[in-house]
Amino acid sequence: MTPDQLFARWVRVSLIIFALVFAYFLAADLWMPLTPQSRVMHPVIRIAPQVSGQIIEVRVKDNQHVRAGDLLFSIDPRSYELAVQQAQLAMEAAGRDNEGYDASLAAAEAEVRSAQVQVNELAREHKRMSTLLASRNVSQQLYDQTQSSYQGAQSSLASAKARAEQLRVQRGITDEDNLRLRQARNDLERAELNLSYTEVRAETDGIVSNLQIKPGTYAAVGNSLAALVSDEADVIADFREKSLVHMAVGEEAAVVFDALPGHVFTARVTAVDAGTLQGQLMPDGSLAAPETSDRWVRDAQRQRIHLALDETPELLAQLPSGSRATVQLYPVGGLAALLGGLQIHLVSLMHYIY
Repeated sequence: MTPDQLFARWVRVSLIIFALVFAYFLAADLWMPLTPQSRVMHPVIRIAPQVSGQIIEVRVKDNQHVRAGDLLFSIDPRSYELAVQQAQLAMEAAGRDNEGYDASLAAAEAEVRSAQVQVNELAREHKRMSTLLASRNVSQQLYDQTQSSYQGAQSSLASAKARAEQLRVQRGITDEDNLRLRQARNDLERAELNLSYTEVRAETDGIVSNLQIKPGTYAAVGNSLAALVSDEADVIADFREKSLVHMAVGEEAAVVFDALPGHVFTARVTAVDAGTLQGQLMPDGSLAAPETSDRWVRDAQRQRIHLALDETPELLAQLPSGSRATVQLYPVGGLAALLGGLQIHLVSLMHYIY
């Protein structure tokens, strides 16, 4: 075989291999998609105090694991303890005011009863005078005086009732109806709540990270002082949209972590994100900004999915947030699933190299 014939043969073999690899790539992208754009993600909670003050004690160290409810650090509680005492005094004062209202209300009700007795007596007197006036046995002047006294007693009774009702409204029928007492109780609950906020505790199990505080540091409301990386985690993977055509939530998958080369973990798709940032329009009054590109073939859009490990879900808690991974899907099964398994195992072995 001449050198030209040998070269031509190698060219034909290379073209055939290229065509086969290209066809495999197209088929793999649809029937056994794989992506290295995957990470382990832990929810990260900002540790920020809800009250301001000087930190007097730090109970944890940076990168220490804590349980939900564990004390992280304490803020000087003295000013908040004084606020609680002040609210307790205000509540006590409101209670004493209620006692004064009770005494005044009792006196007002006694006045009502006295005025009612006077009205009843004058009503009877007015009735007798009316009878005597009709028989001409009493003067008109005496009748008019009796009638005036009767009307005056009715006015006094109405005034006493109004006074008693005013005190009843100010006092409230019960302690729960008393406005000042309710305000004092609300102020006390707020003061006690602020006092409880001087102890900053972990909201969930996790690892405290980026802790940069010492006793004496001033903590301001809402300013983050550390991060709490939760033990909960899931695996996120970004696939091209067309790679997810045959995928369904709940189907099997395989995951390989860069930190654990040689190990292939079975997983399951748990969710698909509803969209991407590019699909969100901000209602800020700005005009639309259409994408401009001179490329004939644009980059493929990627969609994010979430996965959970089947056999060892606790493994994710041991991996740091952001750990890289590779995810293999098995959307159609059969031969594609077999080849996909070979793909992910080959990737797992390659992690020993890079």
